[in-house]
Amino acid sequence: MTSPVPRLVIAAPSSGSGKTTVATGLMAAFAARGLAVSPHKVGPDYIDPGYHALATGRTGRNLDAYLCGPELIAPLFLHGSRGCDLAVVEGVMGLYDGAAGQGELASTAHVAKLLRAPVVLVVDASAQSRSVAALVHGFASWDPEVRLGGVILNKVGSDRHESLLREALESTGVPVLGVLRRVPQVDTPSRHLGLVPVAERRADALDAVAAMAAQVERGCDLDALSRLASGAGPLPAAAWEPPVGTTGKRAVVAVAGGPAFTFSYAEHTELLAAAGAEVVTFDPLRDERLPEGTAGLVVGGGFPEVYAAELSANEPLREAVARLARSRAPVAAECAGLLYLCRELDGRPMCGVLDATARMSERLTLGYRDAVAVGDSALAAAGTRMRGHEFHRTVVEPGAGAAPAWGVTAPVRRVEGFVQQGVHASYLHTHWASAPGVARRFVERCRTS
Repeated sequence: MTSPVPRLVIAAPSSGSGKTTVATGLMAAFAARGLAVSPHKVGPDYIDPGYHALATGRTGRNLDAYLCGPELIAPLFLHGSRGCDLAVVEGVMGLYDGAAGQGELASTAHVAKLLRAPVVLVVDASAQSRSVAALVHGFASWDPEVRLGGVILNKVGSDRHESLLREALESTGVPVLGVLRRVPQVDTPSRHLGLVPVAERRADALDAVAAMAAQVERGCDLDALSRLASGAGPLPAAAWEPPVGTTGKRAVVAVAGGPAFTFSYAEHTELLAAAGAEVVTFDPLRDERLPEGTAGLVVGGGFPEVYAAELSANEPLREAVARLARSRAPVAAECAGLLYLCRELDGRPMCGVLDATARMSERLTLGYRDAVAVGDSALAAAGTRMRGHEFHRTVVEPGAGAAPAWGVTAPVRRVEGFVQQGVHASYLHTHWASAPGVARRFVERCRTS
């Protein structure tokens, strides 16, 4: 049994209740007290961890029991929270909402149980008074294995409103650990896939995080929350470690970053480095060349549709990417990376690595996927099974000449993505910690290609 750091899970009855404001504000408020705070996010969200990182000065990490499997949640948590004084885990959707049709799997409640962590429920109280007691009682009693340690009331209108809410909640036995008044929304602008990432608005995002911290500091009992976190139990797990690859000359793996490519899991670069890669980040919006000695390329998710004009205008880099792909060097691309490798995106020239065109769509494609590698590629051997997540408002119309990357087996059987020479490109976001062999395989191909 491992005794990890004190920890809290911040949950809510539904999306839009104020989880991100409270979780990010708590992280920043505790960090301002001089604590080393470990930030985590339940589910596949790439954007909230960027705000968490601003709040704590540490890398925001995801805990996804669908993509990684329940058995990896505690080890990944222990890995990310090493050396910290406190961990704050922001939930996803409503407390008991998990993968569609999969019961509790990947829900905030599921992760809280796997972490043996107390839950703080953030309730939007703006349109209720005594009914809040029925709501909190229901959430507290639904699953006796979930320890609901307290509630934070959000969007409270007045002293009288607060008094009514507190009086009603006395019968539930669930303590009120904070009351946040109804104030103008903190400036966290959104667009078609959620909040605008930190990388696109760093100065404004810093102000937003500071405002969240101030709001939480005013309205929450940080000492009581800290005591609750300290009551979390031991974990029967060891910290996750990226497996070490063969020794020898390190292969340079270029990883796309910058405002257009902000979607990545921290463990991916850790896995690449452990496998023997020298990971070098570059910005396709600004850099006209790939890093010196690039032997492989990873282009993750993000918002290339927002930056299509700038990406297209960087013709020297587009040509460099195309040359690298023609040399059969390993290239792994997910979602935004797939769009960048197409001939064009919304009529603007892209890298032309794939005989395909991409365009924005009105339809949101969203959900978890079960997939199996159709054939051998630089990333995965035929038959490799992984779970992925799709999240996009674009459509790719393929030409000819490339084999599919994945056979998606659930929820609907189909083939997806592209394998072409050294290129593996797909809409699926995957978490490589669930199959660390893909990173080792990729780096070994970089060494030998």
